[in-house]
Amino acid sequence: MQTLRASKCGLSTAQLPSYILDVIDALTKAGYEAYIVGGGVRDLILGLNPKDFDAVTNATPAQVKEVFGRRCRIIGRRFELAHVYAGRELVEVATFRAPPKKAVTSASGMILRDNNWGTIEQDFVRRDFSINAMYYQPRKGIVLDFCHAIDDIKNKTLRLLGDPTLRFEEDPVRMLRTLRFAAKLNFSIAPEILEIFTPELTQLLRDISPHRLYDESQKLFTMGHLNRVLPMLIDFGIWHQLFADISPDISTFIERAAINTDQRIQMGKTINPAFFYAVLLWKPFLERCEFYLSKGVVPAEARAQAGLDVLKRQATRTIIPRFAETFIREVWEMQTRLLNPKPQQIQALSTHARFRAGFDFLLLREKSGDDTTQGMGVWWDAYQQMSTDEKERAISQYNRQRAKSRRKATTDDVVETKPVAAITEIEPLVNEPEPRSRRERKSRTKSERPVQSTSSNGSEIGYDHPILKRKRVKRDLSQVIFGPTQ
Repeated sequence: MQTLRASKCGLSTAQLPSYILDVIDALTKAGYEAYIVGGGVRDLILGLNPKDFDAVTNATPAQVKEVFGRRCRIIGRRFELAHVYAGRELVEVATFRAPPKKAVTSASGMILRDNNWGTIEQDFVRRDFSINAMYYQPRKGIVLDFCHAIDDIKNKTLRLLGDPTLRFEEDPVRMLRTLRFAAKLNFSIAPEILEIFTPELTQLLRDISPHRLYDESQKLFTMGHLNRVLPMLIDFGIWHQLFADISPDISTFIERAAINTDQRIQMGKTINPAFFYAVLLWKPFLERCEFYLSKGVVPAEARAQAGLDVLKRQATRTIIPRFAETFIREVWEMQTRLLNPKPQQIQALSTHARFRAGFDFLLLREKSGDDTTQGMGVWWDAYQQMSTDEKERAISQYNRQRAKSRRKATTDDVVETKPVAAITEIEPLVNEPEPRSRRERKSRTKSERPVQSTSSNGSEIGYDHPILKRKRVKRDLSQVIFGPTQ
């Protein structure tokens, strides 16, 4: 173990938010040891901005609860720890761990219980990566380094503590964390990890709860380096363990969505991780829609059922929460509505709760070379920047264009069906030429007009009268007797 001065590592209390200092001070005042540990210390040394801070102490979760009272909540069964609330912030407080006296593991070697309390010397061995095993005491201004972690940070090397195979078997999620840290920090993975990191080993992820895998996938999507980590998921064989029916190739659409997600995070904008799930599952969704349409299902029902099927299939890998599933299906449904909107509904559609997400999805498809968008992504983009009068003119122009397209489609249908009618029509035996002069045409019209007769009471009999439609029978006149009869 080496004790480093915090100032030499580039650390100072001025970099720390007040809430983590309050937690450390409260535990120290109660007579316990308390340190800042994990990614917060690592990111500060690297000059990054940590998202959160974790604390570690020799106080048990029950003792931490006594210190903070109602501000503390004990969570976890497999790995028990305390959540301390400081205003709107949350600090995860763990207790020093020791190697289990009797290992409680699954058949594949995954640790099922890890609640044996120990000392700080025993605790660092239980941590996964060396760069996460640095203990910072801000009030004393010291950093405890048990495994030369500072050297790994300087060399930008990601190294596991202990045997890599055993550490992955204890917690297979460490495979995901390996790729996430390598992509986020731009670190190289140690050779001993690369030797055993095979697609066969990734099968251990099947033992992990789909709920936990969803949480880990969210961290991959929101770390700001999604475009860098996606090829790594394919190369190391983890893609198939996370995504059920998504082919392991990064399309232009997926790549653009990943780049756009990273840019939004770097700009400090909020993102919805479910949006990227909608992008990933878009192709399986379309394939499932085609399946139902080929069965004769109406389009609306086909889309609804296809969405249910795709999300249910993905739940075998990562269980997406209900609210996120609803968001994904609404984004997919908005594609149809934005692609061919009714003119009278355009204004209401632009104020829809899912309009922005649906529009972003449509525009990404269009920029990725999807011709089925028919240029509507650019149209909606321009529409949002118009004034009220310009919007009305744009809607009128769109309505005229829509009517013109419909007329053209109708004309095309008539042209296509005309040859068929010509074939079925019976040609006349004699082609009589059309009279040229007006008088001849007039006389011909009169001759073709049916003969009308007048009855005794003056009522006219038309050409369609039943009496004119009677079939005349030819009689033999030689047998007819003329004159008076008996």
